[in-house]
Amino acid sequence: MRTLLTKGAIVTVAAVLSIAATGAAPAVSSSGDVPALPKPTGPHVVGMTVLHLVDDTRPDPWVAKVGKRELMVSLWYPAKAPTGRRALYMTPVESELLLKGQQITGVPLDMLSRTRTNAFVDAEPHGRGLPLVVLSPGFTMPRGWLTSLSEELASKGYVVAAVDHTYESYGTSLPGGRTATCAACDSARSPGFGAKATKGRAADVSFVLDRLTGSSPAWKSAKVIDPARIGMVGYSMGGSSAQWTMLNDSRVRAGVNMDGPFFVPIPKKFSRPFLMMGAEKVREPGGQDTSWDRDWRRMTGWKRWLTLAGSDHGSFTDFPMLTEQDTPASAGALPGARGVEIIRKYTSAFLDQHLRQRRQPLLDGPSPRYPEAVFHH
Repeated sequence: MRTLLTKGAIVTVAAVLSIAATGAAPAVSSSGDVPALPKPTGPHVVGMTVLHLVDDTRPDPWVAKVGKRELMVSLWYPAKAPTGRRALYMTPVESELLLKGQQITGVPLDMLSRTRTNAFVDAEPHGRGLPLVVLSPGFTMPRGWLTSLSEELASKGYVVAAVDHTYESYGTSLPGGRTATCAACDSARSPGFGAKATKGRAADVSFVLDRLTGSSPAWKSAKVIDPARIGMVGYSMGGSSAQWTMLNDSRVRAGVNMDGPFFVPIPKKFSRPFLMMGAEKVREPGGQDTSWDRDWRRMTGWKRWLTLAGSDHGSFTDFPMLTEQDTPASAGALPGARGVEIIRKYTSAFLDQHLRQRRQPLLDGPSPRYPEAVFHH
């Protein structure tokens, strides 16, 4: 496979979140080979299922005529055996809309839907009392863009619920052949947009938790979840909403923000464990986004602030790794596969320490194995 995506492709995310990214996506070509995700490193086979959840008590925040909030959620979990077909990375329609939205040309529009994953659809779950991690993607991005992290956590014994925040991505496939497109993009530059999206996503996550851990769960295997051990990991706009979700939902015990600005300032004190991982320059102290400096000072509990040398905003998703499967990273850039490895490692360590009470020396300071991870104090 030749270059599938380019690092300049995430221009919409950059525009909306004021994150540095330059250049437009040029035309690219492909040999037609199928891209593949790296294998997870945990001991478990990974299962995957998709849920359609409907909140009849809340109108959609972006489309006024829709009187209910519909969400698509992908669940990854440890499975007993590799039975069934491989899970889709995303649907063909979602692939087409994402590639068109990012102005990627020269590749089949269904290319991303053919990306090879490591999870098996509806495989029987394995284990009991498993921690739950909710994933929230970036604005305009589908939940599938974080699949390599989802599969990794599931292989290590977590249930992972990745949420598509409807009408905030280029395309979300809904039941009945319906497709929701990015209605929120029309107001992305409006005053207060970041705060509205942050709070809306927090409401989405709380609803998902209700449907996974309540008395009548939407997933038939929800009994494997331990409702007392819940964390949240978000990328970009999803990262922006992680801390706000924790402030408004005590069930979420620990959180990770991957390169998202804090659109809503936190109160003067925030005491639950929180990990911030950011792109070089943008997220360094005194960098382009000052919200990290501001809210870091208000965190009174366990906290870490890392920047990844050579990274850009897209480094926290699958896209650089898919891009570089046959095209090396540019000089000085964090290679996609290495970025996946580091993000998997530090996210897993953080969740293991705070949801499983397994101390992780990796989080104490710089590591010679991962010199790209720069600690700030």
